[in-house]
Amino acid sequence: MARRAGRRPPPSPLPQRAGVDAVRLRLPGDGAARWATVREHLLGRYGPAVGADRVEAMLAEGRFVTAHGPVGAATPYEPGGWVWFHRDREPETEVPYEVRVVYRDERIVVADKPHFLATTPRGRHIAQTALTRLRQELDLPLLSPAHRLDRLTAGLVLFVVRPEDRGAYQSLFRDRQVRKEYEGVARHDPAVRLPRTVRSRIVKERGRMAAEERTDGPPNAESRVELLGHRDGLGRYLLLPATGRTHQLRLHMSGLGLPLLHDPLYPRLLPEAAAEDWSRPLQLLARALEFTDPLTGRAVRFESRRQLAEWPGGGT
Repeated sequence: MARRAGRRPPPSPLPQRAGVDAVRLRLPGDGAARWATVREHLLGRYGPAVGADRVEAMLAEGRFVTAHGPVGAATPYEPGGWVWFHRDREPETEVPYEVRVVYRDERIVVADKPHFLATTPRGRHIAQTALTRLRQELDLPLLSPAHRLDRLTAGLVLFVVRPEDRGAYQSLFRDRQVRKEYEGVARHDPAVRLPRTVRSRIVKERGRMAAEERTDGPPNAESRVELLGHRDGLGRYLLLPATGRTHQLRLHMSGLGLPLLHDPLYPRLLPEAAAEDWSRPLQLLARALEFTDPLTGRAVRFESRRQLAEWPGGGT
Protein backbone atom coordinates (compact mmCIF):
# COMPACT_ATOMS: atom_id res chain seq x y z
CA MET A 1 0.00 0.00 0.00
CA ALA A 2 1.33 3.46 -0.87
CA ARG A 3 2.47 5.58 2.03
CA ARG A 4 0.16 8.47 2.72
CA ALA A 5 2.23 11.60 2.98
CA GLY A 6 1.50 14.21 5.60
CA ARG A 7 -0.22 17.42 4.69
CA ARG A 8 2.82 19.57 5.36
CA PRO A 9 5.86 19.03 3.16
CA PRO A 10 9.28 18.64 4.76
CA PRO A 11 11.68 21.59 4.53
CA SER A 12 13.43 22.02 1.21
CA PRO A 13 16.84 20.33 1.02
CA LEU A 14 17.89 23.00 -1.51
CA PRO A 15 18.96 26.48 -0.41
CA GLN A 16 17.50 29.59 -1.97
CA ARG A 17 19.15 31.08 -5.02
CA ALA A 18 19.24 34.89 -4.99
CA GLY A 19 16.27 34.90 -2.62
CA VAL A 20 14.23 32.47 -4.74
CA ASP A 21 12.97 29.21 -3.24
CA ALA A 22 13.33 25.92 -5.07
CA VAL A 23 10.24 24.64 -6.85
CA ARG A 24 8.44 22.00 -4.79
CA LEU A 25 6.75 19.16 -6.67
CA ARG A 26 4.49 16.56 -5.06
CA LEU A 27 4.32 13.19 -6.79
CA PRO A 28 0.69 12.18 -7.51
CA GLY A 29 -0.65 9.63 -5.09
CA ASP A 30 -2.15 7.52 -7.88
CA GLY A 31 0.95 7.46 -10.08
CA ALA A 32 2.56 4.16 -9.10
CA ALA A 33 0.76 2.32 -11.90
CA ARG A 34 2.08 4.76 -14.52
CA TRP A 35 5.66 5.48 -13.42
CA ALA A 36 8.16 3.10 -11.91
CA THR A 37 10.75 5.81 -11.31
CA VAL A 38 10.78 9.51 -10.51
CA ARG A 39 12.75 10.05 -13.71
CA GLU A 40 9.86 8.68 -15.80
CA HIS A 41 7.43 11.05 -14.08
CA LEU A 42 9.69 14.08 -14.59
CA LEU A 43 10.13 13.27 -18.27
CA GLY A 44 6.39 12.91 -18.72
CA ARG A 45 5.62 16.10 -16.80
CA TYR A 46 8.31 18.48 -18.06
CA GLY A 47 9.62 16.85 -21.24
CA PRO A 48 6.85 18.25 -23.51
CA ALA A 49 7.53 21.78 -22.23
CA VAL A 50 11.33 21.99 -22.07
CA GLY A 51 12.41 18.90 -23.98
CA ALA A 52 13.41 15.46 -22.78
CA ASP A 53 17.09 16.26 -23.33
CA ARG A 54 16.90 19.20 -20.93
CA VAL A 55 15.23 17.10 -18.26
CA GLU A 56 17.86 14.38 -18.70
CA ALA A 57 20.62 16.99 -18.39
CA MET A 58 19.15 18.35 -15.15
CA LEU A 59 18.94 14.81 -13.79
CA ALA A 60 22.57 14.19 -14.71
CA GLU A 61 23.57 17.41 -12.93
CA GLY A 62 21.76 16.30 -9.76
CA ARG A 63 19.38 19.25 -9.86
CA PHE A 64 16.28 17.24 -8.92
CA VAL A 65 16.42 16.13 -5.29
CA THR A 66 14.23 14.36 -2.77
CA ALA A 67 14.55 14.46 0.98
CA HIS A 68 16.95 11.51 0.56
CA GLY A 69 19.24 13.07 -2.03
CA PRO A 70 19.54 13.64 -5.79
CA VAL A 71 17.14 11.84 -8.11
CA GLY A 72 18.92 9.18 -10.13
CA ALA A 73 17.84 7.14 -13.11
CA ALA A 74 16.61 4.35 -10.85
CA THR A 75 15.12 6.39 -7.97
CA PRO A 76 11.80 4.61 -7.34
CA TYR A 77 8.55 6.47 -7.67
CA GLU A 78 7.02 7.16 -4.25
CA PRO A 79 3.35 8.22 -4.33
CA GLY A 80 2.85 11.39 -2.32
CA GLY A 81 6.60 12.04 -2.17
CA TRP A 82 8.30 15.37 -2.76
CA VAL A 83 10.85 16.57 -5.28
CA TRP A 84 12.62 19.95 -5.32
CA PHE A 85 14.55 21.74 -8.04
CA HIS A 86 15.52 25.20 -9.23
CA ARG A 87 14.11 26.21 -12.59
CA ASP A 88 16.25 27.50 -15.42
CA ARG A 89 15.66 31.24 -15.36
CA GLU A 90 15.47 33.47 -18.38
CA PRO A 91 17.31 36.82 -18.10
CA GLU A 92 15.07 39.46 -16.54
CA THR A 93 15.06 43.17 -17.11
CA GLU A 94 16.04 44.87 -13.89
CA VAL A 95 13.40 47.17 -12.43
CA PRO A 96 15.47 50.26 -11.58
CA TYR A 97 13.44 51.37 -8.58
CA GLU A 98 14.05 50.55 -4.94
CA VAL A 99 11.79 48.80 -2.47
CA ARG A 100 11.55 51.06 0.55
CA VAL A 101 11.00 49.74 4.07
CA VAL A 102 8.39 51.74 5.95
CA TYR A 103 8.47 49.62 9.11
CA ARG A 104 10.32 46.59 10.42
CA ASP A 105 10.34 44.62 13.67
CA GLU A 106 10.87 40.99 14.66
CA ARG A 107 7.47 39.95 13.25
CA ILE A 108 6.69 42.02 10.16
CA VAL A 109 8.15 44.16 7.39
CA VAL A 110 6.01 46.80 5.72
CA ALA A 111 7.47 47.59 2.30
CA ASP A 112 6.71 50.43 -0.09
CA LYS A 113 6.82 48.74 -3.50
CA PRO A 114 7.47 50.64 -6.74
CA HIS A 115 5.47 50.30 -9.93
CA PHE A 116 6.52 47.45 -12.29
CA LEU A 117 7.97 45.23 -9.53
CA ALA A 118 6.04 42.03 -8.79
CA THR A 119 5.33 41.16 -5.17
CA THR A 120 6.40 37.51 -5.41
CA PRO A 121 7.98 35.24 -8.04
CA ARG A 122 5.53 34.26 -10.74
CA GLY A 123 5.64 33.64 -14.47
CA ARG A 124 8.40 35.67 -16.13
CA HIS A 125 9.14 37.65 -12.98
CA ILE A 126 11.28 35.59 -10.62
CA ALA A 127 14.32 37.50 -9.37
CA GLN A 128 12.81 40.92 -10.02
CA THR A 129 10.28 40.85 -7.19
CA ALA A 130 9.87 42.66 -3.91
CA LEU A 131 10.10 39.40 -1.96
CA THR A 132 13.40 38.25 -3.43
CA ARG A 133 14.96 41.68 -3.04
CA LEU A 134 13.91 42.03 0.58
CA ARG A 135 15.05 38.52 1.49
CA GLN A 136 18.53 39.40 0.30
CA GLU A 137 18.74 43.03 1.38
CA LEU A 138 17.40 42.37 4.88
CA ASP A 139 18.98 38.90 5.24
CA LEU A 140 15.57 37.37 5.95
CA PRO A 141 15.42 34.14 3.90
CA LEU A 142 12.12 33.03 5.47
CA LEU A 143 10.29 36.28 4.72
CA SER A 144 6.87 35.72 3.12
CA PRO A 145 3.97 37.93 1.98
CA ALA A 146 0.75 38.25 3.97
CA HIS A 147 -1.03 39.42 0.79
CA ARG A 148 -0.17 40.56 -2.74
CA LEU A 149 -0.18 43.73 -4.75
CA ASP A 150 -0.41 43.86 -8.56
CA ARG A 151 2.92 44.30 -10.30
CA LEU A 152 1.83 47.57 -11.91
CA THR A 153 0.49 49.02 -8.65
CA ALA A 154 2.82 50.83 -6.27
CA GLY A 155 2.54 51.06 -2.50
CA LEU A 156 2.37 49.11 0.72
CA VAL A 157 2.80 45.35 1.09
CA LEU A 158 2.93 43.51 4.42
CA PHE A 159 5.52 40.74 4.78
CA VAL A 160 5.89 38.30 7.66
CA VAL A 161 9.31 37.47 9.11
CA ARG A 162 8.60 34.15 10.84
CA PRO A 163 6.72 31.29 9.16
CA GLU A 164 4.83 30.49 12.35
CA ASP A 165 3.30 34.00 12.33
CA ARG A 166 2.22 34.05 8.71
CA GLY A 167 -1.22 32.55 9.25
CA ALA A 168 -2.19 35.17 11.82
CA TYR A 169 -1.43 38.04 9.45
CA GLN A 170 -2.90 36.35 6.38
CA SER A 171 -6.12 35.87 8.33
CA LEU A 172 -6.43 39.63 8.73
CA PHE A 173 -6.72 40.02 4.97
CA ARG A 174 -8.87 36.92 4.50
CA ASP A 175 -11.31 38.08 7.17
CA ARG A 176 -11.37 41.69 5.89
CA GLN A 177 -9.90 43.09 9.09
CA VAL A 178 -7.47 45.37 7.26
CA ARG A 179 -8.49 48.84 6.16
CA LYS A 180 -6.80 49.42 2.82
CA GLU A 181 -6.64 52.86 1.28
CA TYR A 182 -5.66 53.43 -2.34
CA GLU A 183 -5.14 56.58 -4.32
CA GLY A 184 -5.79 56.78 -8.04
CA VAL A 185 -5.65 59.39 -10.78
CA ALA A 186 -8.15 59.37 -13.64
CA ARG A 187 -9.97 61.95 -15.69
CA HIS A 188 -12.45 64.13 -13.84
CA ASP A 189 -16.08 63.94 -14.93
CA PRO A 190 -18.49 66.10 -12.90
CA ALA A 191 -21.36 64.01 -14.22
CA VAL A 192 -20.12 61.01 -12.20
CA ARG A 193 -21.64 61.55 -8.78
CA LEU A 194 -19.29 60.76 -5.93
CA PRO A 195 -18.81 59.46 -3.33
CA ARG A 196 -20.43 56.14 -4.10
CA THR A 197 -20.05 52.46 -3.31
CA VAL A 198 -19.62 50.15 -6.31
CA ARG A 199 -20.63 46.49 -6.10
CA SER A 200 -20.28 43.95 -8.88
CA ARG A 201 -19.38 40.36 -9.69
CA ILE A 202 -15.76 40.01 -10.84
CA VAL A 203 -14.42 36.84 -12.45
CA LYS A 204 -10.79 36.21 -13.43
CA GLU A 205 -10.25 33.14 -15.59
CA ARG A 206 -6.93 31.31 -15.61
CA GLY A 207 -4.82 32.16 -18.62
CA ARG A 208 -6.53 35.48 -19.33
CA MET A 209 -4.84 38.80 -18.58
CA ALA A 210 -7.96 40.75 -17.72
CA ALA A 211 -10.73 40.06 -15.26
CA GLU A 212 -14.31 40.95 -16.14
CA GLU A 213 -17.53 42.03 -14.48
CA ARG A 214 -20.45 39.64 -14.95
CA THR A 215 -24.12 39.46 -14.11
CA ASP A 216 -24.39 35.66 -13.79
CA GLY A 217 -24.25 35.64 -10.00
CA PRO A 218 -24.29 37.76 -6.86
CA PRO A 219 -21.79 40.60 -6.35
CA ASN A 220 -18.47 39.50 -4.85
CA ALA A 221 -16.55 42.79 -5.00
CA GLU A 222 -17.17 46.12 -3.27
CA SER A 223 -15.29 49.43 -3.48
CA ARG A 224 -15.90 52.91 -2.10
CA VAL A 225 -14.88 55.71 -4.48
CA GLU A 226 -14.41 59.30 -3.32
CA LEU A 227 -13.13 62.38 -5.14
CA LEU A 228 -10.33 64.08 -3.23
CA GLY A 229 -9.75 66.89 -5.69
CA HIS A 230 -9.52 67.81 -9.34
CA ARG A 231 -7.41 70.04 -11.56
CA ASP A 232 -6.58 70.36 -15.24
CA GLY A 233 -9.20 67.80 -16.21
CA LEU A 234 -7.87 65.11 -13.86
CA GLY A 235 -9.28 63.80 -10.62
CA ARG A 236 -7.50 62.43 -7.56
CA TYR A 237 -9.54 59.62 -6.04
CA LEU A 238 -9.60 57.81 -2.71
CA LEU A 239 -10.40 54.14 -3.29
CA LEU A 240 -11.47 51.94 -0.39
CA PRO A 241 -11.84 48.24 -1.29
CA ALA A 242 -13.97 46.18 1.08
CA THR A 243 -13.00 43.01 -0.82
CA GLY A 244 -9.84 41.95 -2.63
CA ARG A 245 -10.72 40.63 -6.08
CA THR A 246 -8.11 40.66 -8.84
CA HIS A 247 -7.97 44.11 -10.51
CA GLN A 248 -11.03 45.16 -8.50
CA LEU A 249 -10.29 48.87 -8.25
CA ARG A 250 -9.16 49.09 -11.87
CA LEU A 251 -12.37 47.42 -13.05
CA HIS A 252 -14.64 49.50 -10.83
CA MET A 253 -13.06 52.76 -11.94
CA SER A 254 -13.30 51.72 -15.57
CA GLY A 255 -16.93 50.76 -15.03
CA LEU A 256 -17.63 54.29 -13.79
CA GLY A 257 -16.17 55.66 -17.01
CA LEU A 258 -13.07 56.81 -15.12
CA PRO A 259 -10.33 54.33 -16.04
CA LEU A 260 -7.10 54.91 -14.16
CA LEU A 261 -4.48 56.69 -16.19
CA HIS A 262 -2.06 54.44 -18.10
CA ASP A 263 -4.01 51.25 -17.39
CA PRO A 264 -2.99 48.74 -20.10
CA LEU A 265 -5.96 46.43 -19.45
CA TYR A 266 -9.05 48.49 -18.75
CA PRO A 267 -11.19 49.52 -20.48
CA ARG A 268 -9.36 47.75 -23.33
CA LEU A 269 -6.32 45.53 -23.66
CA LEU A 270 -3.35 47.46 -25.04
CA PRO A 271 -0.22 45.97 -26.66
CA GLU A 272 2.21 44.43 -24.20
CA ALA A 273 4.67 47.27 -24.71
CA ALA A 274 2.21 49.64 -23.04
CA ALA A 275 2.39 47.66 -19.82
CA GLU A 276 6.18 47.89 -19.81
CA ASP A 277 6.46 51.61 -20.53
CA TRP A 278 8.19 52.88 -17.41
CA SER A 279 7.44 56.46 -18.36
CA ARG A 280 3.70 55.77 -17.98
CA PRO A 281 3.13 53.89 -14.71
CA LEU A 282 -0.40 52.86 -13.78
CA GLN A 283 -1.76 55.64 -11.60
CA LEU A 284 -2.71 53.50 -8.64
CA LEU A 285 -1.06 53.59 -5.22
CA ALA A 286 -1.72 51.43 -2.15
CA ARG A 287 -1.48 54.37 0.18
CA ALA A 288 -2.27 52.98 3.65
CA LEU A 289 -2.75 49.80 5.67
CA GLU A 290 -4.52 49.94 9.03
CA PHE A 291 -5.24 47.00 11.35
CA THR A 292 -4.97 45.62 14.85
CA ASP A 293 -1.83 43.53 15.13
CA PRO A 294 -3.02 39.97 15.86
CA LEU A 295 0.03 39.16 18.01
CA THR A 296 0.38 42.37 20.05
CA GLY A 297 -3.18 43.70 20.02
CA ARG A 298 -1.82 47.13 19.04
CA ALA A 299 -3.69 49.27 16.52
CA VAL A 300 -1.28 50.26 13.73
CA ARG A 301 -1.40 52.38 10.60
CA PHE A 302 1.25 52.54 7.89
CA GLU A 303 1.38 55.05 5.02
CA SER A 304 3.23 55.04 1.72
CA ARG A 305 5.79 57.73 1.08
CA ARG A 306 5.32 57.55 -2.67
CA GLN A 307 3.37 59.93 -4.88
CA LEU A 308 1.64 59.32 -8.17
CA ALA A 309 3.48 60.89 -11.08
CA GLU A 310 0.34 62.45 -12.55
CA TRP A 311 -0.52 64.15 -9.26
CA PRO A 312 2.79 65.42 -7.87
CA GLY A 313 2.82 67.07 -4.48
CA GLY A 314 -0.39 65.43 -3.30
CA GLY A 315 -3.15 67.62 -1.95
CA THR A 316 -6.10 68.91 -3.92
